[in-house]
Amino acid sequence: MSVSVFDHPWLGGLFGDADMAAILAPERQMTHMLAFEAAWSRACGKAGLFEPAAAETAARAIESADIDLADIAAGMGQDGVPVPRLVKQLKSIAPPEAVHKGATSQDVVDTAMVLMLREASDLIAARLGALDAAFGELDARFGDTPLMGRTRMQAATEMTVRDRLLAWRLPLSEHLARLDQIRERTERVQIGGASGDRKALGDSAEAVVADAAAALGLAPTGKAWHAMRDGVAEYAGLLSLVTGTLGKFGQDVALMAQQGIEEVALSGGGGSSAMPHKQNPVSAELLITLARFNAVQVSAMHHALVHEQERSGTSWALEWMVLPQMLMTTGRALAVALDMSQRITRIGSA
Repeated sequence: MSVSVFDHPWLGGLFGDADMAAILAPERQMTHMLAFEAAWSRACGKAGLFEPAAAETAARAIESADIDLADIAAGMGQDGVPVPRLVKQLKSIAPPEAVHKGATSQDVVDTAMVLMLREASDLIAARLGALDAAFGELDARFGDTPLMGRTRMQAATEMTVRDRLLAWRLPLSEHLARLDQIRERTERVQIGGASGDRKALGDSAEAVVADAAAALGLAPTGKAWHAMRDGVAEYAGLLSLVTGTLGKFGQDVALMAQQGIEEVALSGGGGSSAMPHKQNPVSAELLITLARFNAVQVSAMHHALVHEQERSGTSWALEWMVLPQMLMTTGRALAVALDMSQRITRIGSA
């Protein structure tokens, strides 16, 4: 039995998102880890830290490696990180002197996480854009229709559907702008070595960092961010802002769909086992649930900012538990919001 609602046999039908799940899949994460190790071998070979021919041989072997994930899991339980067992496997198929030397587990895992975030950001940006377009279509169809404005859930003054649509739509462009800004601060290679000072690389540190970053399509950094997690926490905060906006959309639709108010009509909807006449606003309710879930997780990500000295095991592991769930929540919320916006058949005062 699955312990996650995102991939549970039936709860996953409500909470799951196949596209985001593929990005977060362990096999995909391993691909990113191998990409780092291959880029590392080549960068060190180019800098003369590894024998160049051996470095290229190692990189090619790493890129085609068939990793035993069961062995990685066993090592994780012992070492608290997957990299020692990974490196052991890689050294069995590649020149061992040209594998991983000078890097550390956090360099591998964090860079793999950044590569994952890059793919997740592409998906989030595409869905934000699609939702903005869907709201634009609603505006074209219903924007001039009268609608009762409500403050504190009480009738206030008459306005138009466009006025309410703008409250759903305008934050989307702001989120896209925030995402672009945050990507510049998060899509950075992680290279620090044992204590974050790149000491093992000597005078070649800057060149190795630049070459490895370029190979992975990431930005280089002046210092490892092993214990500086503000960029990761900021990204998590953005995820909650996105789902919060979508939660507001869901809350409005749930209220507008109430019997007696009926300011919106949607095709489809949720059935009731006891009351067949009901059409429950399942999608709208789900958006509210997902928004509240992510809002709670932001606190955990802020706890994960507190790293002791040059590296933390506790705070780092907390990120592993929380950030993937926030990404799944955000991906699902965007998919639900887009679907719901496309199922609106009428909007305006009855």
